[in-house]
Amino acid sequence: MSDEKNQFLKESAKIAPDKRHRATIKFNISKYDAAVDRGRKRYRDLALAKDRASFIKGEAIGQLADYLLEFEKNSRANGGEVIWAEDAQEAIQAVQQILKENKANLLVKSKSMTTEEIELNHHVEAVGVESLETDLGEYIVQIAGEKPYHIVTPAMHKSKEDIAELFHEKFDTPEKSTPEYLTNFVRGLLREKFTQADIGVTGANFLIADKGAIALTENEGNAMMTFSFPKIHIAIGGIEKVVPRIQDLGLMWPLLAAHGTGQQITVYNSIVSGPKRPGETDGPEKMYVILLDNKRSELYQKDDQFEALKCIRCGACLNACPIYKNVGGYTYDATYSGPIGSVITPFFKGFSEYNHLSSACSVCGKCTEVCPVKIPLHNMLLYNRRDAVRHGDTPLAWNMGMKAFEFAFMKRKRLDLLNGKTKNQLGKLQKNALGDQKSLPTFAKESFSQQWKNKH
Repeated sequence: MSDEKNQFLKESAKIAPDKRHRATIKFNISKYDAAVDRGRKRYRDLALAKDRASFIKGEAIGQLADYLLEFEKNSRANGGEVIWAEDAQEAIQAVQQILKENKANLLVKSKSMTTEEIELNHHVEAVGVESLETDLGEYIVQIAGEKPYHIVTPAMHKSKEDIAELFHEKFDTPEKSTPEYLTNFVRGLLREKFTQADIGVTGANFLIADKGAIALTENEGNAMMTFSFPKIHIAIGGIEKVVPRIQDLGLMWPLLAAHGTGQQITVYNSIVSGPKRPGETDGPEKMYVILLDNKRSELYQKDDQFEALKCIRCGACLNACPIYKNVGGYTYDATYSGPIGSVITPFFKGFSEYNHLSSACSVCGKCTEVCPVKIPLHNMLLYNRRDAVRHGDTPLAWNMGMKAFEFAFMKRKRLDLLNGKTKNQLGKLQKNALGDQKSLPTFAKESFSQQWKNKH
């Protein structure tokens, strides 16, 4: 058993029975569920919208190389510079080189899971440059010394009381400050940082091939200031974020908002095509777009799991997942948690080390049901399990147990070979698979089929 799997089981057993954590997550996700339900009801034909979005992303992924080359060509024509990064190390080296060339001291960053994937903050600070998160949720977890807990809501695991206590400890704000007070406090602090920053880093919700531009969606306006104030703008996007045409945003933006936050459309939506042109007063003097592979090409080669690259990072599958709601985001020990994270993390971080995440699933299918681009997530988790067995990444004891399970359940009479008393004794030989918080159910003296025969 891998160290990562051991850690996952240990953390799961610790966090799942934590009633305070469960109450916080239940409350926060319930707010999202109510908002998203209203957001989806705005569609006259949601199924058709999802079909179209799935087709668009399928088209983009199906011709990925062509659209990426088109994006590069058009982005360069707009005055931007495109950098291809095969892995996280190449992306970090590119960023560090830009920092050194421009003698940067302060970098401001908008919310971006891709930058979390390559641990940008850590590597920027390693060369003596301050990296500051400007999204409120990301800023909260940064000052707490933590990582994002959720794809859309980084501080979902914290209550307003937790945050008030954190700010009182870090900034000596009044005890039990209201969310409104703390929001204004952070706004004032960050506005000053925006004007001082040398570099602004954003992600890219979409890479628009026919315009060579990136699309950003947000609710706070911090991303807009991140690429507007500093002289240098660096956008880091996974290669799967490409869409063929700018017209596609008319469908993708509202669908992302409806499934992510329940809004008709998010408050700020920006299309950034390059650095400012002669005669323009606003915007960066230079713009770099780093196209990150980081094992996406390997996932792309998979006949059954490649569709995971259609994901638009709305977070709907996390909010729907009973496993995520019980064990929380940190238990996955990965940038991307929940169902989508369980599918892609083994490819990004190593199949042998992280294939256990594919078993962190009850196969209820809710993730597939809510996905706005119709990714069959629960099927992909089963494909991952299959591949783990084929690659020899599952323990011998597990494989033998599955063979025994298959043998026993092939015929009813095999299940009835042992009576209830013997089954109960066998169940006590090993550590309780249900954990310390639950007890194994007691087998009846006779199986249901035997009882049925006796009665009829």
